[in-house]
Amino acid sequence: MPDLLLELRSEEIPARMQRKAAGDLKKLVTDALVEAGLSYEGAREYWTPRRLTLDIRGLTARSADVREERKGPRTDANEKAIEGFLRGAGLSSISEAQVQSDPKKGDFYVAVISKPGRAAEEIVAAVMPDIIRNFPWAKSMRWGKASVKPGSLRWVRPLQSIVCTFGTEHEETAVIPFEIDGIVASNVTYGHRFHAPDAITVKRFEDYASSLEKAYVVLDAERRKDIILHDARDAAFANGLELVEDEGLLEEVSGLVEWPQVLMGSFEEDYLSIPSEIIRLTIKTNQKCFVTRPQAGETLSNRFILVANIQATDGGKEIIHGNGKVVRARLSDALHFWKRDQGDLPDLETLEASAKKFGLDLKKPLDQRMAKLDALNVTFHAKLGSQGERVARIRTLAADLAKITGADAALVDRAVVLAKADLRTDAVGEFPELQGVMGRKYASLQGENASVATAIEDHYKPQGPSDRVPEDKVAITVALADKLDTLVGFWAIDEKPTGSKDPYALRRAALGVVRILLERGVRLPLLATTRDADLLAFFHDRLKVYLRDLGARHDLIDAVLTPEADDLLMVARRVEALTAFITSEDGKNLLAGTKRATQLLAAEEKKGTVVADGVSDALLKLDAEKDLFAAVKAASAEASDAIAKEDFRSAMAALSKLRAPVDRFFEDVLVNDEDAAIRANRLALLRMIREATGTVADFSKIAG
Repeated sequence: MPDLLLELRSEEIPARMQRKAAGDLKKLVTDALVEAGLSYEGAREYWTPRRLTLDIRGLTARSADVREERKGPRTDANEKAIEGFLRGAGLSSISEAQVQSDPKKGDFYVAVISKPGRAAEEIVAAVMPDIIRNFPWAKSMRWGKASVKPGSLRWVRPLQSIVCTFGTEHEETAVIPFEIDGIVASNVTYGHRFHAPDAITVKRFEDYASSLEKAYVVLDAERRKDIILHDARDAAFANGLELVEDEGLLEEVSGLVEWPQVLMGSFEEDYLSIPSEIIRLTIKTNQKCFVTRPQAGETLSNRFILVANIQATDGGKEIIHGNGKVVRARLSDALHFWKRDQGDLPDLETLEASAKKFGLDLKKPLDQRMAKLDALNVTFHAKLGSQGERVARIRTLAADLAKITGADAALVDRAVVLAKADLRTDAVGEFPELQGVMGRKYASLQGENASVATAIEDHYKPQGPSDRVPEDKVAITVALADKLDTLVGFWAIDEKPTGSKDPYALRRAALGVVRILLERGVRLPLLATTRDADLLAFFHDRLKVYLRDLGARHDLIDAVLTPEADDLLMVARRVEALTAFITSEDGKNLLAGTKRATQLLAAEEKKGTVVADGVSDALLKLDAEKDLFAAVKAASAEASDAIAKEDFRSAMAALSKLRAPVDRFFEDVLVNDEDAAIRANRLALLRMIREATGTVADFSKIAG
């Protein structure tokens, strides 16, 4: 079967857009071909900084003929109905329609529409211009003389050429020559911009890829990443170092080069006095370079890895020299920020009121920055006040939370008032990603307690499902207070997440609270803390997501989680105990019996059948119901004691003792006895089962 090769070559595509664009191209083209009646065996996308490529294998050469019967109006319908039918079916006269009969509806018209299949080349030529014109770039541009015309082509960067060939493996391929804004698809591409700028004629994917390789273009992005990673590791190892790996940077750099050449540069060791985080971010952000460290070491070395796009005749000396100059200049700036942040601010007398408000020591640099943050009245949110006001709120909340977490109240208070201080440092101003990290370093330098310094960094954590959770009690307390203040505040001004929109990362904040409570074993009454039932429901949603990601069944979560449940740790422990119980043999059988009891009871309640207020011993006639009554009373008491001790596994074990008496009850006892009093008494016994099991979970919500 034929294969299709498509290449869209342009000026350099931003690295962050390439992977998605290639995936979009694959989806758009294959969807369009399938919709047009073609099928294919496989498709794979490729990308480099200057091209998006699609290789489709086993594409059918022609779409199938289509025969469609379109039902029309009755033969005695009015003229307008018949005219509408003719227009819709594409018929010129009603004589072209067939008449069919239905015993109930009578005679009606049917249009038989036959559409002959189309050649794949024709279909490709028809769909590609529209795909290219409407390609979903996040940002695009017009260029050249054609850009002044309305509706001219937009592309992420100027589109230069299109390759589109079609044919089988053993035959000559044909060019599908569609045209868009003067660019006609052909079988000609071009290699590396500098090493191989001449035209290359291609037939199918195999010779296309090999020709590009000879022309200094590695087409496969994953292979470029592999080359960069292994060459960088080797270069570091050869110098007694190891590469500090960075997947995000590797992805970006692989999108900047078509012919990756790994080189090593260096800078003066004096710059190593700058914190490693700043060095790494400076070199990564400004020069897209990797840093290295001594083998098995923690600190960085003064060597960095850069990736060039040309195979330089001088071995890369000039490239290394140029990158080194820029790196040194950036590190010089970073060193200036680092030293300046440790010095005094020039206007300390204006900060005394803020210092008094927060109990700050203006002899200490980080305290000065917090006072400055408050004095400048820096806005947190227009409806939620300034950063200083927010710190004051967090301070009050953290004091209450410290009583629950068991953290030292004085250390918590100190951590809170310094937690946002680094927002006024030059280092964080240059690298916002380092907020918290720099605060910890500056706090340590001015002699703060280790727990305080740790809390300044960790109060932002966890920032996602894979981020670590604070461990120190002070950090746990401040992290909870920070996130809860954010959530309560935005709920109060009705800025809640909607659909896919969550501009203030409130889902992440709520998940952070959930993870801290569960992973650090914190018992926090959320409703009493937030005073917002709607926000509690939001926490429930995040809890469900978290527990499902851990493998918990959704029905077991629903069986345990009630609208008023605000102790999420206890909910999680109940789900854990219920999971263990319900997967046991006793649990499965008790579930079946309990569901039978609750369903029967619910059906009778719905019909208005009388259910006794309580079970009467005198009305228990059969041994099976007497035994069940005794078993339910004993199990309920035992389960209640276990729940009071928060021993949910023991509560489940107590309920498991009901399995045998419940089974025997349904085997030996007819609930709907003719005697109304006995029937009401037996229904009351079923209600006892529902109430007993309901102390740990709503069994009616459990599947199975």
